[in-house]
Amino acid sequence: MLYIVVIGDDMNAKMYRNDENLVAGITLKNTSELELNNMALHVCDNEQNILQNRAKLANLLQCNVEDFVCANQTHSANFHKVTIEEKGLGATELTTAIHNTDALYTYEPNILLCTFTADCVPVIFHHEERGVIGVIHSGWQGTVKEITVKVFNQLVNEEGCNPKGFKVLLGPALSQEKFEVDEDVYVQFKDLGYADDYMYFNEDTHKFHIDNQKTVKRQCELVGIPVENITIDSTCTFLSDKGFSYRQDKKSGRHLSFIMKK
Repeated sequence: MLYIVVIGDDMNAKMYRNDENLVAGITLKNTSELELNNMALHVCDNEQNILQNRAKLANLLQCNVEDFVCANQTHSANFHKVTIEEKGLGATELTTAIHNTDALYTYEPNILLCTFTADCVPVIFHHEERGVIGVIHSGWQGTVKEITVKVFNQLVNEEGCNPKGFKVLLGPALSQEKFEVDEDVYVQFKDLGYADDYMYFNEDTHKFHIDNQKTVKRQCELVGIPVENITIDSTCTFLSDKGFSYRQDKKSGRHLSFIMKK
């Protein structure tokens, strides 16, 4: 089971699991670090700062930066199965990141799968029996494109995973209170047919408020993952001083959510 703890004196990362089999967690905003501990090469002032931050993370996780695999995220519903030959893609250069992809999974050990968020929902998962791990980037666009449903359907139908064997962690994201949208976005969520309980209308502002985390949680349930196997980290990236929020600051850095088999 993925669970929530915090380790490390520097408080640069929240660890959801760290044992002899798996390490999983998310990096945190930290005012004492370069660019506030931003981990994303695609939004930074100086790429060398980001590489230094990633090196610190690698040291904390007792691996190498060259073990990272990163994608060029585009709010798509595309996913990619990572092979051992692809270790290091996007780790030190943006140009080598896996193209046009918002979810990664692998069976390989010693590969740190990475996803970057600043309000979007990071999904971290593993399947103990099948030995598969993965990360998904589900912003509101990815949610209405049902990227999480598509990834898990792939793993169930093509990779032979029993959905009851998945353990899923939904990381920090923009809370419903702060996820304020106009009718066009509301309609796209309503058209899903199962998100009505996760939305409300604010009469004062004439805006809709959506709980993206709970919508993604529902998507996990729809593919057969037991509710008791799904954990939500309810930290709001806008309200937390440890959170990067694009909604709050368009120049925001990014969290890095990660998982690796040992």
